[in-house]
Amino acid sequence: MLQISNTVSVPEPEIEMSAVRSQGAGGQNVNKVSTAIHLRFDIMASSLPEPYKERLLKLNDQRITKEGVIVIKAQEHRSQEQNKEEALQRLQELIKRAVALPKPRRKGKPTRSSQRKRLDSKTKRAQLKTMRGKVTDEREHD
Repeated sequence: MLQISNTVSVPEPEIEMSAVRSQGAGGQNVNKVSTAIHLRFDIMASSLPEPYKERLLKLNDQRITKEGVIVIKAQEHRSQEQNKEEALQRLQELIKRAVALPKPRRKGKPTRSSQRKRLDSKTKRAQLKTMRGKVTDEREHD
């Protein structure tokens, strides 16, 4: 039984795990023993609540196939048991992440001092630009 929240859990039979040989370097142990774990979890066939299923299927994650099956391969550890735990933990985190609602964004308001600074800099800039105008000699007009 994989516990997702206080009320939601996934029964073990819904999670399909198979042992495969790990990839990469590792000597004789890697060549002889199937320590890596392939975890498959069919979202639509699971007993998860509908909102959970919908949010999982909407996730943009390469571990979820077009058919709605989550595929996780765990091969970091040298023992099969540790890799099983790792795969289950990753599945749990993926489901929790999909269900967690993002915090609503509240519009911010600029502080009074920042507004004043902005207006001051605008007036300074305007004065600088007026100073760049043509210089007329007022004595010639007299």
